Amino acid sequence: MKPFSAPLDDILFSLEHVTGAPVLPHWDRELASEIGAHFAAFAEEQLAPLNEPGDRQGCRLENGRVRMPDGFVETYAAYAEQGWPGLTVPEAYGGQGLDATVLAITSEIFTGANHSLQMVTGLVPGAVSTLLDFGTEDQRARYLPDFASGAALATMCLTEPEAGSDLSRIRCRAERSGETWLLTGEKIFISGGDQDMSEKIHHLVLARTSDDGLRGLSLFICPGTLGDGSRNHVSVTRIEEKMGLHASPTCQLSFDGAEAELVGEAGAGLKAMFTIMNHARTDVALQGVAHAARATDIARSYAAERVQGRGSDGAPVTLDHHADVRRMLDEIDALALGARALAHLTLVTIEAGEAPALAEFLKPVAKVFCTEAGMRATETGMQVLGGYGYLKEYFLEQAYRDARIAAIYEGANGIHERSLVTRLLPADAGEAFEAFLKSECNARGQTHPGLLERMQSWENARSHVLASTDPAELAHVFMKLTADTLVSFLWARMADAAEHHPDPARIRRLAEKALAPKGFLPVG
Repeated sequence: MKPFSAPLDDILFSLEHVTGAPVLPHWDRELASEIGAHFAAFAEEQLAPLNEPGDRQGCRLENGRVRMPDGFVETYAAYAEQGWPGLTVPEAYGGQGLDATVLAITSEIFTGANHSLQMVTGLVPGAVSTLLDFGTEDQRARYLPDFASGAALATMCLTEPEAGSDLSRIRCRAERSGETWLLTGEKIFISGGDQDMSEKIHHLVLARTSDDGLRGLSLFICPGTLGDGSRNHVSVTRIEEKMGLHASPTCQLSFDGAEAELVGEAGAGLKAMFTIMNHARTDVALQGVAHAARATDIARSYAAERVQGRGSDGAPVTLDHHADVRRMLDEIDALALGARALAHLTLVTIEAGEAPALAEFLKPVAKVFCTEAGMRATETGMQVLGGYGYLKEYFLEQAYRDARIAAIYEGANGIHERSLVTRLLPADAGEAFEAFLKSECNARGQTHPGLLERMQSWENARSHVLASTDPAELAHVFMKLTADTLVSFLWARMADAAEHHPDPARIRRLAEKALAPKGFLPVG
């Protein structure tokens, strides 16, 4: 199998020259490049070598505690010692105070190297943001240094046996007891619900403080270890046996009068929880990107070395000389580049803070397109390798298993599609997205005349959806049209900036295909 190689050049090209990161006041290209290079080296040397062994060994439950696969504890210690957990924690609490664009660089690389371990560590930035936005200063002073140092990892505890996407069905209860709260109930599908890497685990738990539907939900922080060093009343009842991410313990947790602290106001838990969920959804989009990029790298390398068949002159050729293989390689490469640009555009728009309605529209589009790009690219990469792609030896079968969950968790893709047509499209968010397309047409329409036609097709579809008596029936096809339209506009940006990429010919070739009129064969 080809060793993992971080796609740092592609990442920096996307942020710097395609999606507008330089407009952010805190963007520092030199610093971002340096941090990315350091993390890439760490990922290639320490994270990636554990990926396949971790998948084979998996996690185990011993005496009520989760044990990670061999090597994970030591590698996490190195990760913490180098300061990576505190990347976005404010300096006042022991972190480095860097922004989400830098985190996006390390997060994608982390997933490409070892998705399972990234899952266990990846909720810390969202937990930090939640405490910064809704926690008290006392809570920030006590919990954020733990996250910054790596002494603690975070979980997000929403789902219950009878409450998946419908959070109104949550039954886990919180009862006040003097100065604290006691949590009682079950949570399922909790990534990193327990592990033996960090000294502490801080659970963010959505629990019911009243029976007033969604308004009766409150957010709590529940430490796995209490101040006196004793275990809180949180136990692991099982580790789920999953299709993929075998080295990421997905736990069922039982809260039996567990001590917890209210975060924010009682009854406002959903608002607070959306802070960590929004971070997680952007991160999940980058997980899809990471798998698409990894599939491209493996398939391209294999196709360049595997001799199979003969060329027009009768001489033996490698796979990448065959038209169908070249088609597949370009498809997955374009999926990775296009999805990354979409995820980065969403992130930069959020960080800039000047177009919140547009940011709201982009979030579900990025989540859906990027996660499906990860699945499609790993599947197509397997096809490039033929029979070898079906073997564990070449990793793509694991990548497909690992990537598959991204379209399901943090809101199944169908939920995001429905939200787009029923909640966002009729509101300011829909107007903001249309204004974005018009602005791009004005800026690039003469160079790329096909953009106007694509925008008009989207506007016509939007009118049709808004006039429908049941927009949800059109949600899936409209999401696909929206994502394809947006990504084509981003390909126009990439084409215009191709000279800034180390391989401009690659970018121009893929952009030409992405922007070509759709049809069976060219005319003439």
